[in-house]
Amino acid sequence: MRSASITLNSAALTHNLTQVINAIPEKTKVLAMVKADAYGHGVKYCLPSLQKADGLGVACFTEAKQIRDLGWQKVLVLIEGVFSQQEWAESIEAECQSIIHHQNQVQWALQQVPASNSPCRTIWLKLNTGMNRLGFEPEELVSVAQTLVDAGYNLILTSHFANADRPEHPSNTNQIKMFTESLQDLREKVDPNIKASLCNSAGIINFPECHFDWVRPGIMLYGSTPLDGISAQSLQLKPVMSFSASLMAIHNIAAGAHVGYGSRFVANRPIVKGIVSIGYGDGYPRVVDGSAWVSVQLAAHENETDIDRSTENDIGSTTVRRYKCPVIGRVAMDMIAIDLTEVPNPTVGCQVTLWGDPDEAAPSVDDIANSAHTLGYELLCRVTQRPIRITI
Repeated sequence: MRSASITLNSAALTHNLTQVINAIPEKTKVLAMVKADAYGHGVKYCLPSLQKADGLGVACFTEAKQIRDLGWQKVLVLIEGVFSQQEWAESIEAECQSIIHHQNQVQWALQQVPASNSPCRTIWLKLNTGMNRLGFEPEELVSVAQTLVDAGYNLILTSHFANADRPEHPSNTNQIKMFTESLQDLREKVDPNIKASLCNSAGIINFPECHFDWVRPGIMLYGSTPLDGISAQSLQLKPVMSFSASLMAIHNIAAGAHVGYGSRFVANRPIVKGIVSIGYGDGYPRVVDGSAWVSVQLAAHENETDIDRSTENDIGSTTVRRYKCPVIGRVAMDMIAIDLTEVPNPTVGCQVTLWGDPDEAAPSVDDIANSAHTLGYELLCRVTQRPIRITI
């Protein structure tokens, strides 16, 4: 059986959430982002480890409905809001709170005000502070907020950083200034009880003075770095996902031989080539460059002496040895080729980790994202349903 698999470490997810909770004031609440099927991890697998979160954030009502069906009873927020009057009514029935970021949504909220004891009486009012994607402009804010408060709604002012991963970027100062001034204006002119939420994962780390009433961690929950040039390990985050497959074939090829589509790789010496049962059809990026590598795992008895101590772990009476092997040639839909030349006695069927825990000598998802000139966010969200899921 083809062995492509995704192993989800529930303890790592719990650890990362705890890191968030420990980093914020006691009064600040956590809205854990689980949009895009928990960043590709599978929301149904992640919910048990997110019980200490005060609420969950999703992109749309379809995602919210799935989470309610899975039994989540606490706060649930539609980060893009609703897309029609009908969906507003459905969101009230499912007790989902919504971000409101344009005038049509305001009108839908005024046309159908939920019961006084409904959690939907809380609205997350979106301010455009410079991301220039969604939200009301500062000059519109007081009028919109007053209309909603007069109708009986409680408000949480929210916005989104454009460059929180780079704390020195000047837009951060501008956005924080606009947000805090707008919040003060609303509290003075509309309602002193208006709450606030500004920080995503990068903001939680880089701008502790902006934690306000709610933080919205996303990528850091899953053990990938939210910061430019700083590793998840250095932030004490643990990877939740390990992406693995197995060797399905081993061949000796001569110097000058080509490998893969487009004959992009040419061997400059005789090498041992392995074929791994994984590809872009499973979510491994097709566009990795020559820096991409995998971890090949072999087991050997303790009395063997050719062990690289930096990449070994003991399990019972067996030593697990891990070898760093370059990806060679172009990634195909179902297979990749790797260079096994430095691996002593590789065997068909041995495990290959595409990304996982650097503490276990595997590349991180951020390492492979760098090889693909993208972000860990994208790779995690792009894993397909073909690999089997295993939760530990």
